[in-house]
Formats: sequence, C-alpha cells, structure tokens
Amino acid sequence: MSGHNKWASIKHKKAATDAKKGTVFTKIIREIIIATKDGGSRVENNARLRKAIEDAKEANMPQDNIKKAIQRGSGEISGVIYEEMLYEGYGPGGVALIVEVTTDNKNRTASDIRKIFSNHKGSLGETGCVGWMFDRRGYITVDKSANEETVIDIVLGAGVDDFKNEPDSDVYEIITVPSDLDKIKNALKKKGIKVTSAEVTMIPQIQISLACDDASCVLKLMNELEEHDDVKNIYANFNTRMMKNF
Repeated sequence: MSGHNKWASIKHKKAATDAKKGTVFTKIIREIIIATKDGGSRVENNARLRKAIEDAKEANMPQDNIKKAIQRGSGEISGVIYEEMLYEGYGPGGVALIVEVTTDNKNRTASDIRKIFSNHKGSLGETGCVGWMFDRRGYITVDKSANEETVIDIVLGAGVDDFKNEPDSDVYEIITVPSDLDKIKNALKKKGIKVTSAEVTMIPQIQISLACDDASCVLKLMNELEEHDDVKNIYANFNTRMMKNF
C-alpha cells in the first residue's frame, strides 16, 4: 500500500496547483452532476454526492456552483451530458494503468488519452486487459498523531479488511469494502480521530518495481493524464517505496 499512498500524496500536492487553473472545479462539478444523476439529490441518501460536495468545499468552490451542478444532475436545469469511461493500458516498465474519465465526447477523449500514453512510451489496451490486477476498496488514511491502539480498536469494531502502519509513512492506512467506507470514517471522526483522506479506490493486487528511468516516465505520464479535464482518477500498480526523489 505504500505505493498507493505515495501517489495519493503526489496528487494532493498537485491539487493546489490545479485549483489555480480551474481544473479541480471542472472535475468536481462533473462528479457532482454524475453523482446526482446516478443517486439522486438527497445528500443523506447519496454517499458519492456527499463526498463530491466535501471535495467542493475543501477546494473553496462557491455554494452557487455546487447548487447549479446538483440541479444539472437532477435535470432541473439543462446542461452537458457526461458519461463515465474506463481506459486500461500499460506504461513504461510494463506498469498497469487504469484511467477513469468523465466526458461529453467519447471519441475526443479516447484520442487524447491514447496520444498521452503514446507520448510517454505507453499504450492503451483492450477493456479488461489490466482491470483484473486491481480490487475496488475503500481506503482511509489517519494522521499518526492519533494513538495506534485507539485507531485499531475503533476500526476493528466497525469492520475492516486490513490496517497498515508503514514505517516510512506519516499516516495509518485502513482498507475496507466500499460500502463500509462512510461507517468507518464516521466512527473515527466521532472519537475525534483526524481522517486525512477517505475514498473508494482501485488497489493493485501485486506491485511491480521500476527502474529510475521508467519511474520518471511513468510519473510524467500520470501527471499529464491528471492535467486533462476529462480524467477523474488514475490507478497504477508500481511500487514507489524506493522512489524518494520523486
């Protein structure tokens, strides 16, 4: 899991830069629209929408923007129709990549993603070519300022798949089934435990190690993918434990 956490940290740092460009707002608005369309506008009954609104507030998105996005998702006001797509492929060193996108033009997005892969020594594959290497899981991180035994007691009571305390990480990592994510997050918060992140993600079953040159190329590939307005999430199966300089 250290590799997943390392990339999560990189993404967090990038978010501050992207926000200045407006990219974060664009992606969050799309997520609110789709979450509302799929699960309805009642926040208490729609965990995905709750998470999207939390992200919007963290990014200091104006309340009016949030409201309009919900209205577009519910059909109260007209707007662009977005679809969710998955692209799978390989990057330098044989690393497996899954790219989640939201798009209003599948042909344009497919062409753009294919070009980005090609520009960084990667290639898109057929649907399912790497998806079998990943498991969809709830992933929570907790600041290590919290007492480890206290955190373990709380999450064991709520039900978890795994708990990690990697020595080179500044957070505890908690893995659960996606449906239990909110329950465990809320159990921690009720006890005053600081949750630094909580998301449904794709966790690789096996991680591969990369040579420095390949690692540099993979990170450049992932950075360019993240800068694309249509890209929502990127998952990879490389181990970043030895990549302290990236």
